[in-house]
Amino acid sequence: MTVPKTSVLVLDCADPPSLARFYATLLGAEIGPAEGDADLLLVTGPSGIVLGIRRDPDRVPPSWPLPEGSEPSHLQILVTPDTLDQAEREAVALGARPVAAEGDTFHTGSRTTRRRYADPAGHAFVLAALGVPAG
Repeated sequence: MTVPKTSVLVLDCADPPSLARFYATLLGAEIGPAEGDADLLLVTGPSGIVLGIRRDPDRVPPSWPLPEGSEPSHLQILVTPDTLDQAEREAVALGARPVAAEGDTFHTGSRTTRRRYADPAGHAFVLAALGVPAG
């Protein structure tokens, strides 16, 4: 019999409350403490825990995009195709920074259905229209 498990993606940063507020607002979620770990905040949505934010005062933000078109591990946030532009406006208003990967075009009219960003602490994330292959 398999032992019951759960998992959560944890992002390290110097200022967990600030980054947790960014993601909680973007995802329509709540923030709470993690039991037994004073340096970890949990961002929880209607379906459960969606993200952990952990204090690491020595963390250096990653460089993204990486050379040769490769991508680092990243959070992929799924939205319906008709709300992609609105989701982008929300993310940028909250402090996300659009980033381009090799082959991306970021001018109106030729944008793909996957849009890449760095959050306020420099972590990579993607807004993607539902039905678009993950990656």
